[in-house]
Amino acid sequence: VCFIPGGLDCSISCVSHVLGKVCVQGRQKEILSTLVPRLTDLTRSDCIWQRICWRLVECVPDRWMEAVVLGFVQRAPGADVLSRMLGNLVVKNKKAQFVVTQKMLLLQYSHTTAVLQNLLGYLSLDSLRRPLLIKVLQELLETWGSSSAVKHSPPEQQQYIGKAILICLSHLKEPEIESCRQELLTSMMEGVKCHLDSNLPQIRRLGMVVAESISSKINTDGPVLKFQYEEDDETRELKSFLMQTPPFCVVPSLTDNDRNEEADAALPLVSKSDKKSHPAAPVMPDEESDAELDSDDDLVPYDMSEDKELKTKAPLYIRDCIEVLTGCEDVDKWEATVKVLESLIRKNPSATREVSVELAKILLHLEEKTCIEGFVELRQSAQVAVLTTDPIPVAKYLTSQFYSLNYSLRQRMDILNVLVLAAQELSCPKSHGKTKQSGAQKPCIQLLPGSDSSKDWKRIVDERIKSKTRRFATGQSQVELASSPNEFNSVAGHFFFPLIQHFDRPLTTFDLLGEDHFVLGKLVHTLAILMYLAINTVAVTAMGKALLEFVWALRFHTDSYVRQGLLSCISSILHSVPSEHLLEDMTEELLETLSWLGDVVEKDPDGDCRRLALQNLLLMENLKKKLKTVPS
Repeated sequence: VCFIPGGLDCSISCVSHVLGKVCVQGRQKEILSTLVPRLTDLTRSDCIWQRICWRLVECVPDRWMEAVVLGFVQRAPGADVLSRMLGNLVVKNKKAQFVVTQKMLLLQYSHTTAVLQNLLGYLSLDSLRRPLLIKVLQELLETWGSSSAVKHSPPEQQQYIGKAILICLSHLKEPEIESCRQELLTSMMEGVKCHLDSNLPQIRRLGMVVAESISSKINTDGPVLKFQYEEDDETRELKSFLMQTPPFCVVPSLTDNDRNEEADAALPLVSKSDKKSHPAAPVMPDEESDAELDSDDDLVPYDMSEDKELKTKAPLYIRDCIEVLTGCEDVDKWEATVKVLESLIRKNPSATREVSVELAKILLHLEEKTCIEGFVELRQSAQVAVLTTDPIPVAKYLTSQFYSLNYSLRQRMDILNVLVLAAQELSCPKSHGKTKQSGAQKPCIQLLPGSDSSKDWKRIVDERIKSKTRRFATGQSQVELASSPNEFNSVAGHFFFPLIQHFDRPLTTFDLLGEDHFVLGKLVHTLAILMYLAINTVAVTAMGKALLEFVWALRFHTDSYVRQGLLSCISSILHSVPSEHLLEDMTEELLETLSWLGDVVEKDPDGDCRRLALQNLLLMENLKKKLKTVPS
């Protein structure tokens, strides 16, 4: 920074032009890393330098204003320093106002939390700029409460907007909150509804945290919103924004000596002689002493060390379990039945097949009578055991009930989870197998019983050779699984096709293409898993073609969770369907899918969708080369 000798007047517009030109040419970091610390020191106590700094940024042409303002906001050590250097630039210059109140908050989301705090703290430090702070808060809440913005903007941007809202609220004063209380309440209710409707857990939790913070700020005396969610570092960081110290206020910290002095001053004055002559003894009121005399401390408790808990005997047969689950009022017996039901089903497959559909119906509607630990897992494992024991009739029942009336969303989700778990179990080989030793064994001589018979000579020689042979090998013993047929092969169609048939038919209480898009996302992911597990099955080609048509019908769905499932379906098709069948039966569909994946990589706002689409493009690269050789 050049000093002007002799107190002469001069224009610094040329310096402003140089600053703007350098910043817009990409040398923002180099010039401002030197200029900002120097201006910070000069403007700390000199108002003339403050006015020079204001003129410096005000004279920057509009076409370069964004680069200069962004550089100052990013490199200022605090909101008070930024206020000294920029002054009321956002009030005087429309371009600077647009950059600060619109572009950096609503159109960009890559700035750090420190930049957000600088920016919003700067707006709050002057009475002329505070109306802009309230205007920014209103626009942020409008964006936060927009269902379209929640669906189409990435989670990182929504996190950024949530932080900005909470920082704005921390700077508002009580009269300002009172003037826009009703508007804040309306925006809060609209925003929390949009966020709770999202399929992404992080978006739902973000909506809960921001809504709780807004509620606590506008309802200081009345009841506030309270949600149940797991707190993590991100949640605690969001809540901390409401309890910020002002940027211009430094909270002094007491030293240990100061604390000791204050503590001594707070104690009553007692002389040393009094301390020695009066030992510390608890003073007990008369009422408390009388109550102690009447206490029951002198009663001797019963010796219950020998007592044993009476255990209810669990049923031994499947039909007895059905009777207990449907009509028994004995809670202990009901609990014991739930705990042993899975093992009974697996031990008695023939008896289970006789009542498999009835048992599946009971388990689907089973509600928790007592506070039994792991009830959901116990019920689900029993459902999986029934489905794997008798796959075709139980799968037909469950898939038909998925689209039936009078079922809750939880029951429909249970059906999808059970189908996936059962398909995984049926498609995997059994766990029992023979152990194949690949490691080196120490030579040992086995003492054989003496025998004069000549028929044992070969065995004796083999044992001796084995004991004296040194084997050089590495690695641990491997389990060689016994080969077994894929049990999912014959039943894959019963799991898959009924689920894909009626997705576009809305019911009175169930609309997959409407408000129940969370279940639609779960259905799409379920179909992707079933397709993946159907590799090498007879029906895999027909399943792949049907699933590709299903994906094509929903490819423009607004929910990112659904789109992620659709892209997973494409991955499963490319993995499971033989390439020759893909080229023969689905050539046109694959070409259309290839074009769609390219659009997703370039235009989809969700990062996970872009990543999945790119993976699919890599998987299709080899197929693309083969498609070029296929005659049209």
